[in-house]
Amino acid sequence: MSDRFVPLHIAVLTVSDTRTEATDKSGRLLVERIEAAGHHLHEKAICTDDMHEIRARVARWIADEKPDVVITTGGTGLTGRDVTPQAVEVLFDRRIDGFGEMFRVLSYDTIGTSTLQSRAIAGVAKATIIFCLPGSTGACADGWDKLIAAQIDARTTPCNLQELLPRLTER
Repeated sequence: MSDRFVPLHIAVLTVSDTRTEATDKSGRLLVERIEAAGHHLHEKAICTDDMHEIRARVARWIADEKPDVVITTGGTGLTGRDVTPQAVEVLFDRRIDGFGEMFRVLSYDTIGTSTLQSRAIAGVAKATIIFCLPGSTGACADGWDKLIAAQIDARTTPCNLQELLPRLTER
């Protein structure tokens, strides 16, 4: 825990077969929130709903020592093309089960029982914290505003994920 803000390097991946930079509202929302909070955007990318492409992109960011956090948006539903959780979860050293649970609890207030269709997940791989959010702008706003922003802020008490970053690779 710290009494001062510590900016992190964050990568954003939009997973979609149809989005372009011009139409990627959810990715843009996340970038705006990241920068407004004082964090650094490491990189923003868009890839198709292809398990291997998603996994390769996230794995590249995990292998790079610069990004502290990766946030994906899209591909967390139940259709055949929604493969983000399967693509990313195999990369985790540890799951952060509470993230998905809390995300669905908070989403219930907005979308009711439809939240049970969300497979939002989070985990840690190497020294990188990874959050996988649904593709809607509302879900991205809720995920950032109600969960992620506070947990990656060193000033959040009684504990936060940022204070764990130096210890994630302990053996």
